[in-house]
Amino acid sequence: MAGGVIVNTGGGKEYPGKLTLFVFITCVVAATGGLIFGYDIGISGGVTSMNPFLKKFFPEVFRKKEGDKSTNQYCKFDSQLLTTFTSSLYLAALVASFFASTVTRVFGRKWSMLCGGLTFLVGAALNGAAQDVLMLILGRILLGIGVGFANQSVPVYLSEMAPAKLRGMLNIGFQLMITVGILAASLINYGTAKIKAGWGWRVSLALAAVPAVIITVGSVFLPDTPNSLIERGYPEEAQHMLRRIRGTDDIHDEYRDLVAASEESKLVRHPWANIVKRKYRPQLTMAILIPFFQQLTGINVIMFYAPVLFQTIGFGSNASLMSAVITGLVNVFATFVSIFTADKLGRRKLFLEGGAQMIVCQIIVGTLIAIKFGTSGEGHLSKTYSSFVVLFICIYVAGFAWSWGPLGWLVPSEIFPLEIRSAGQSINVSVNMFFTFVIAQAFLTMLCHMKFGLFYFFGGWVLIMTIFIYLFLPETKNVPIEEMILVWRSHWFWGKFIADEDVHVGKAETEMSNGKPKSDAI
Repeated sequence: MAGGVIVNTGGGKEYPGKLTLFVFITCVVAATGGLIFGYDIGISGGVTSMNPFLKKFFPEVFRKKEGDKSTNQYCKFDSQLLTTFTSSLYLAALVASFFASTVTRVFGRKWSMLCGGLTFLVGAALNGAAQDVLMLILGRILLGIGVGFANQSVPVYLSEMAPAKLRGMLNIGFQLMITVGILAASLINYGTAKIKAGWGWRVSLALAAVPAVIITVGSVFLPDTPNSLIERGYPEEAQHMLRRIRGTDDIHDEYRDLVAASEESKLVRHPWANIVKRKYRPQLTMAILIPFFQQLTGINVIMFYAPVLFQTIGFGSNASLMSAVITGLVNVFATFVSIFTADKLGRRKLFLEGGAQMIVCQIIVGTLIAIKFGTSGEGHLSKTYSSFVVLFICIYVAGFAWSWGPLGWLVPSEIFPLEIRSAGQSINVSVNMFFTFVIAQAFLTMLCHMKFGLFYFFGGWVLIMTIFIYLFLPETKNVPIEEMILVWRSHWFWGKFIADEDVHVGKAETEMSNGKPKSDAI
């Protein structure tokens, strides 16, 4: 935030340095925090479609599913207790994110990751050994606490470690690990569902311990970011770390800007009270609306309940699990598109293209389901017809995977100044988890009542959020996160909330025109 910057067509000030092997390895290790989130998203839908699991914990749902074959296809899985199994994790993550904010700020990013990994590990053990619904949901709550801590710290860690010109690529590693976790869960569900003894669901739930061990062990060896070290009063260690991660001794400009930002952050004793100030209105708005919109893309309908959804629209049990694997593969490979383009094309172009793609696919899928099932919910899909449904769902997943998926985590993690960064990320995570909880809890009931119209419902929201991005999100690619205020100051709408005295510049040269930086970043 402090220090001079030139904001031009190339993005922002370019500090000396390069992508070192050390930074790459640490960012890959840190990004594995996304595995625990992704694995959970992918595992729950598959487990809740397994008959032995339903018979043991949700017998009413099992009887409803196996009973009258003419039952309305839209409503056969509708159970608030069943959705509580899935959604309880996200409510726990919401609450945990507020505690994680303090841990991340006071003790550093890596210790927040360690807390998340350990708690997730205990939750995985409880779920794998569950004997009743209470034990099952308690395990889910512990998993949620782990997710809350990891989602709070990992995106911030990645944004702070990465060079500005490669921040998008390295930060999106978090989303890539989420997609890998989802795919791994889908493959495991496909395999464990074939265990004839009926205990395959225990294997699926217990294997959540694997990604938990990876992030737990990895976080022990991770260095902390220069930003965090300066913030916690370790200037010499911060300089050493900055030299190591940039691969150069010429760190004077970047270090000075980090120190200036830290000094200003120390003037803020109450980040939660400060974040509502007028000058932070743009960042606060994005930290609330981007995660809110991300959940209303409808992606969690696909990822949480992919096997259940495919069974509901007429696929057999094994076919539905296989379809979930296919969408998981698409999700992983499409995420690479954003990794290689976010720092070249920019955030806005990916948001807008992905949004348009998702709108079209949701309209087509909703129409295809309407033609076969209408409002009665009774019908049958041929193999050819089913293939078309899966095709357009895959195209929809691809659009999400290179837009709202990774950018929903990247943009909020890079826009906050240091003094309110932990509080801002906590808001981002808590809003995300709250609406993930709401959608997870309400989806099966919404499907039962809204039927094929549910896809039109989410398509309408994607239209709204795409317009919002077009009008209100400035381009943030290649801009150092400590200089991001100049991007907001130059925006046609947000500039009115930021006074000239709120923009602090140092001795470095700054191009200014009429009190505003020259920028094409809007």
